[in-house]
Amino acid sequence: METRKDYIGLSGVERVSLLLLALGDEQVQQLFKHLDEAEIREIALTMTALGKVPSNVVEVMFGDFVDQLSTTGALIGTPESTKRLLTKALPQEKVSQIMDEISGPAGRTMWDKLSNINEELLANFLKNEYPQTISVVLTRIKPEHAARVMTLLPDSLVMEVIMRMLKMESVRREILDDVERTLRTEFMSNISKAAKRDSYELVAEIFNYLDRQAEAKMLGNLEESSPDDAEKIKNLMFTFDDMIKLDSQGIQTVIRIADKTKLALALKGANDSIKEKFFGNMSERAAKLMREDMQSMGMVRVRDVDEAQNYIVVTTKDLSNRGEVIIRKGNDAEDALIE
Repeated sequence: METRKDYIGLSGVERVSLLLLALGDEQVQQLFKHLDEAEIREIALTMTALGKVPSNVVEVMFGDFVDQLSTTGALIGTPESTKRLLTKALPQEKVSQIMDEISGPAGRTMWDKLSNINEELLANFLKNEYPQTISVVLTRIKPEHAARVMTLLPDSLVMEVIMRMLKMESVRREILDDVERTLRTEFMSNISKAAKRDSYELVAEIFNYLDRQAEAKMLGNLEESSPDDAEKIKNLMFTFDDMIKLDSQGIQTVIRIADKTKLALALKGANDSIKEKFFGNMSERAAKLMREDMQSMGMVRVRDVDEAQNYIVVTTKDLSNRGEVIIRKGNDAEDALIE
């Protein structure tokens, strides 16, 4: 009975996806020829999310063919199996487009996916689009997400978008198709490609958030077991000591944004070069006050200094992600000079 319930619980598109996974490549190729792009995309999305389906459910589904299909055991829908089947029926460019969309943000439809994208990323993309396009997008995504995106758009643009939204009647299908096509080719594909990050970059970013003791221990162990990997990770990491590589404008931006108490505590445990880098980019009065704050702290715990320095590092990386600060990679001697 449980097997029958599991089978009945499958949706129509899930049953189709399961059938195609069980068939040979040639049969699937012939079937795909009779489906339109939207149907193929929906099946591809379902295949990827299908996961493991027990063999007894497969047997129920195929009925008269149970003896033949039961020997296949469980079927597993994965990105790899989906891509393999799509490749047999579609041009490589189309397969890449569909798989990029699948590997992007969660959601069955384009509008579902947009509602799962960081509002800053979406706002940065939309601010370069026509107001009519922006208004269409904001009326199709979740209201709470649209509200957050709207607050990040320029004021003058927001007002024009709002007026278009107020006057908007039902959007013609061809306009929606055109907007979806633009989002898919110019935005979603870039999002999914950006998500395919280098494994060394991922580990380096994780290490950036470790306290010094844990970082030193893990890097030390890695240097013993795999020196080359440890060196690659160290070159990709951005630590408080790397603040010396920021130019004057970058340092001044950090000073303006950062919490002054935490900055003073971070500098309390910094080397002289970094201290002078920061003081040299402050007014004489501000530098004097900062030194006095540092002196008034007296003895401070190493853990507190580490936390303050990590806060400065995270703040700097956030500014870099917004394009307000440039973090230079590598060991550029000119960048490391104190101005």
